[in-house]
Amino acid sequence: MDSDFDAGKFRVLPDVRVDLSEYPALISPVYASTSNYHEMLREHVSELSELQQVFYADNRYAVLLIFQAMDAAGKDSCIRHVMTGINPQGCSVHSFRHPSIEEYEHDFLWRSNAVLPERGHIGIFNRSYYEEVLIARVHPEIMESEGVAGVGIPTEEVWQGRYRSINDLERHLTANGTRVVKFFLHLSPEEQRKRFLKRIDRPEKNWKFSMADIEERRFWDEYMHAYASCLSETSSKDAPWYIVPADDKKTARLIVSSIILNLFRSFNLQYPKAGPERVKELKACRKLLSAKA
Repeated sequence: MDSDFDAGKFRVLPDVRVDLSEYPALISPVYASTSNYHEMLREHVSELSELQQVFYADNRYAVLLIFQAMDAAGKDSCIRHVMTGINPQGCSVHSFRHPSIEEYEHDFLWRSNAVLPERGHIGIFNRSYYEEVLIARVHPEIMESEGVAGVGIPTEEVWQGRYRSINDLERHLTANGTRVVKFFLHLSPEEQRKRFLKRIDRPEKNWKFSMADIEERRFWDEYMHAYASCLSETSSKDAPWYIVPADDKKTARLIVSSIILNLFRSFNLQYPKAGPERVKELKACRKLLSAKA
């Protein structure tokens, strides 16, 4: 199967109203066999590794990759498998959990702004500032604890305000050389149930599971509503969302890696060219190094 399959069809176009019931969590595999999957992923990882070297030297752009999903959708493994060939010196991964006391004292974008990638680097957010329009929307008591002036139980106006703040941030990042790509790994409740059972049955995965995960399943419909609203309001031309079917982890990884590859291919990357003065300097250095001791 062609490793350059069309991953663009998973992109959420601007101004499209998302209904997640219309998006499948499972599609026909984009690979022909398990060995073909491994071959395709190796090709993607190898090319991405090569492109990252030029990307780092080119030093014109930064890349921010955002992963959001329900529990057990495979964010961690997707990041690990797709980014396995990346030089860690040019890449950072941040996971945003429950805010600290210090973070509560700032606006909801503050903690993520502090760790945005610099030019030539890849930043990966495993969960992100989008939690503030997802889990905070499902559990509005979180907003009360943040102590934002004038906000008790949030209304639709509050969420629209946060969407505007996010869109403004991503427009600002794009205008200043950071390319933002966002992935929603779309998992079905039945597949989540199966993966939770594996976490219970396999001792090495017990640490990943707690009763809180069962409690959150009760809010599945509320989360789907929050995600649909978020995807509809914040997918833009320059900072798109991709809804990635995640019931098959292999397919999800290949879709994600293909999208990331296409992004890097679009940069027209090249190593910096030496100007006349630089060439003169290099020749002088070579002459010194070539001289006998």
